[in-house]
Amino acid sequence: MIVKVCGMRDADNIRQVAQLGIHMMGFIFYQKSPRCVSRPVSRCEADAGVERIGVFVNDSVMHILQCINDYNLNGVQLHGQETPEFCRQLKANGVELLLKALSVASVNDLKQCGAYDGIVDYFVFDTKTPDYGGSGKCFDWEVLRHYKGTTPFLLSGGLGMHNTEELLRFQHPRWCGIDLNSCFEVAPGHKNVALLKQYLQTVREIL
Repeated sequence: MIVKVCGMRDADNIRQVAQLGIHMMGFIFYQKSPRCVSRPVSRCEADAGVERIGVFVNDSVMHILQCINDYNLNGVQLHGQETPEFCRQLKANGVELLLKALSVASVNDLKQCGAYDGIVDYFVFDTKTPDYGGSGKCFDWEVLRHYKGTTPFLLSGGLGMHNTEELLRFQHPRWCGIDLNSCFEVAPGHKNVALLKQYLQTVREIL
């Protein structure tokens, strides 16, 4: 199971979270987000084994590629209305690890998945809100029983200590990880390391 912690920004906090044995760390490049990064993230701030994922919302290919270079990113997560063709452009320009976030509220929202199959490496199924993620709200995971695609997915949106029992019961053949963010924050972009550690210990049987 992949563990991704998103919305990181503070250098010391990044180092501490990286030591929890996670696999991916998300850095947000959406200017309207309170978690938007403001300076380059150096290689020393996260262990070499942690993939650094840049999160973008309706951005340009040129800017994304520039950020990959400037911020030492290993992959990209698209969290807006980016098309399959846009994803192909990123792949053609050397982006090896590509995640596409899709907002989910009902079965109808899963219909868009087919267009991205075979293009992106992972889906991130998040809660549908007026904004782009970070809501701390959970959607009905039962909807995902209707997902029949081949692309593996990370579960996102409101994951925290309050729904660990539901998470332990959740099953799907394409489920490959979890994406943690606002439910573990003491402030936007700053994670409660002790709470994260406790949570990961609680759900260790599926990780």
